[in-house]
Amino acid sequence: MPRKYSKKASEKVEKAMHEMKEGELRSGRSGKKVTDPKQAVAIGLSEAREAGAKVPRKSDASSHKRSGSKKGPGN
Repeated sequence: MPRKYSKKASEKVEKAMHEMKEGELRSGRSGKKVTDPKQAVAIGLSEAREAGAKVPRKSDASSHKRSGSKKGPGN
């Protein structure tokens, strides 16, 4: 089975996880300290993507809109 991520991407994620554990990893604009491992992985993959590593595209799950009418409260 082929690798899901490139070696470079794995290194970026490893570095981000290490920074998170040391308390040095901070999020984008707000600069808040990252404490969630999933967030650290996301930051590592994002940095790898910027560096040109082989990383699958971001999933569009967060940008999908629900089709149909919204139901009101109590339905």
